[in-house]
Amino acid sequence: MTGGGGPVAAPRTGPRARAVAAGAAVLTVLAGLGVRTLADGAFAKYAGDALYTVLICALVAVIAPGARPVVRAGTALAFSWAVELLQLTGVPAELSRHSTVARLVLGSTFGAPDLLWYAVGAGFAWAVTVLATSPGCVPRTSASR
Repeated sequence: MTGGGGPVAAPRTGPRARAVAAGAAVLTVLAGLGVRTLADGAFAKYAGDALYTVLICALVAVIAPGARPVVRAGTALAFSWAVELLQLTGVPAELSRHSTVARLVLGSTFGAPDLLWYAVGAGFAWAVTVLATSPGCVPRTSASR
């Protein structure tokens, strides 16, 4: 299939695309745990912020595997920013006092730099998705030859 500027890979949908996205989500969680184990301070915190958005992007791909990469990344970024801005209300902090899951998903305190690192994560997820689905990077199976 071609479009405007050359060959474009067909959108990947269905069980295989969901499985790849779920695998990316698992790898993202493992990367986050690895960063928290091997590093500390600002690097670990901001890497965790970026990986949070990468994880959300992978989960969006599980839910909507046919969505364009820019839509996935934009949705993940909007969600991440919404959660961060919700922290200004104090609701996540209160929920985090009572639930580890709430603390992991919602955080507790607002940090303006986090907004930038969420954008970094969304950009990274978008770039990886675009590169991984470009025609030169998609492995050919014997059925596609």
